[in-house]
Amino acid sequence: MEHETVHALVHDLAPAARIEGGALHMVDEAKLRLAMDWLIRDAVFGAGPVQALARWVIWEAGQTLGAMPASINDFYMARGKGAYSDLTVPAMNIRGLAYDSMRAAFRAANARHVGAMIFEIARSEMGYCNLRPAEYTSNAIAAALREGFAGPLFIQGDHFQLSLKAYGKDAAKEMQAVKDLIDEALDGGFFNIDIDSSTLVDINRATYPEQQEQNYLLCAELSAYVRAHEPQGITVSLGGEIGEVGGHNSNVDELRAFMDGYNRTLAQKAPGAAGISKISIQTGTSHGGVVMADGSLAQIKIDFDVLRELSNIARAEYGMAGAVQHGASTLPAEMFRKFADEGACEVHLATGFQMTVFNHPAVPAAMMDKTRAYLNANLIGERGPKDSDEQFFHKSSKKTWGPLKRDWWDQPRSVLDPICAALEAQFGFLFEQLNVVNTRDLVAQHTRLVPIHKPLPASDAELAEVVEMATDLAD
Repeated sequence: MEHETVHALVHDLAPAARIEGGALHMVDEAKLRLAMDWLIRDAVFGAGPVQALARWVIWEAGQTLGAMPASINDFYMARGKGAYSDLTVPAMNIRGLAYDSMRAAFRAANARHVGAMIFEIARSEMGYCNLRPAEYTSNAIAAALREGFAGPLFIQGDHFQLSLKAYGKDAAKEMQAVKDLIDEALDGGFFNIDIDSSTLVDINRATYPEQQEQNYLLCAELSAYVRAHEPQGITVSLGGEIGEVGGHNSNVDELRAFMDGYNRTLAQKAPGAAGISKISIQTGTSHGGVVMADGSLAQIKIDFDVLRELSNIARAEYGMAGAVQHGASTLPAEMFRKFADEGACEVHLATGFQMTVFNHPAVPAAMMDKTRAYLNANLIGERGPKDSDEQFFHKSSKKTWGPLKRDWWDQPRSVLDPICAALEAQFGFLFEQLNVVNTRDLVAQHTRLVPIHKPLPASDAELAEVVEMATDLAD
C-alpha cells in the first residue's frame, strides 16, 4: 500500500537513498532499484505531497543511474542523412498496468540489446486511462531502473490532436488546450511529440495545398510553440500527420503540399527552428482494427507501396526519417517485418498489448466480469445497434483502464507474472521483426543525453523542510 506521510516515505527510502540539501544522494544502488516497486505505487496512487515526492525521487534516481528521458530527433535526422536504414522504431502505447508492462518491455529490450523504442500515450488515452504525463514518465523511469536499463528513454505524446468539433466551436480555446498539454508534457519529460492537426484537412477543397492548408498552418504554429518552450539543450522530436488514420490512403501530392506549406510557415514563425523529423500517413489501417461479430479481426490490406514511396520522398526531399505507420498492432504477425523492409521509420502499436492482457487465461473471471459490468453501466451509449458483445468490448474496453486502474494494480503476482511473461514475449517478437535488435550502440551514437535535475516539488510550501526533517529522523 501507499505511504500515508512524507516522513514514512523518507524513512523507508533511507537504506537506499537520502535527501540532503534538496538533492537525492544514493546510498545503495541495488536497494534503490528494488525500491521502485513501492515508490511507483506512491507516484501513482499516493496523496498530495507523498505522490509529488515519490515522482521526484524516481526522476532524480533516473538522472543518477542513467535512465533519462531524451529526444529521438537526432537519431531520426541521422536516418534522413543515410546513417542507417532497415529498421522501424516501435512506438508502444501502454494504456494499463503501465509499470509491469514497461518492465516486460525493458526485459525484452535488455535481452536483445534494443535501444530504439518509444513509449507513448495519446491525448485521448491520457483521459480515459487516467495517465497524465508526469505519471506516465514515472512509470517508464521506474520500470527502466527496476530492470537495470540505462540510456535514453524516448517518451512520446502521441496524437496531440486538434478536435475538429472543438476547433470549429472555439478555435482559440482548442489551440490553447493543445498548447497547455504541450507544457504539461514537456514538464513531464515527453521530449517527443506528435502534432496531429490532420483532423482539419478539407478534402472538399480543389487542390492539395488548399486541402492541407489548415493542417500545415496549425502544425507549424504548434511546432513553433514547442521550440519556444522546450528545455535548453534538447530539440524535441516532432511529428506531423497528413492523413487521419482510417481515412483515404495518403499520396505523394499530399505529402509535398503539406511539407512545402509547413516548412514555409515555420520559417516565418520561428526562423531557423528545426521542423518535424517524421510524417504520419494513412495506408489502409485503422486504430484498434476492424472487429467481426464473433470477435475476430478482419483482414486489413496495407498499401506498402505508399509507405515505401512516401518514406523515400520524406528522406530524399525533406531530410526526415521517413513515414510513420499507425494502427498496426492488430495486424497478422507475418506483416511486421515488412515495415522495416519498406522503409517505415516508426510504427505505432497499442491494441495488441491491451488484448494480450484482457485475453490472458490468468486473468480472473471476476476481473473480466467487472470490466464488462463497467462497460454496460457507463459506456453503453457507444454500442452500435448491430454490435455484438465482442465488438462492443473490443471497441470500448480501452476506456476501462482508468476507472479500474487500482483493480489491475492490486492483482496478485500469480495473475500478473504470467501476463507479463506473455507481454515480454510479444515485445521481443516485435523488436525482432522490426529489426531494432542490437540498436543500443547506434542510438547512443546519435542521441544526446541532457541531464535535467528538478527541484523538490513545491506543491506543498513546507514539503522541502518536512523532507529534510524526515531524513534526519530516519537516521
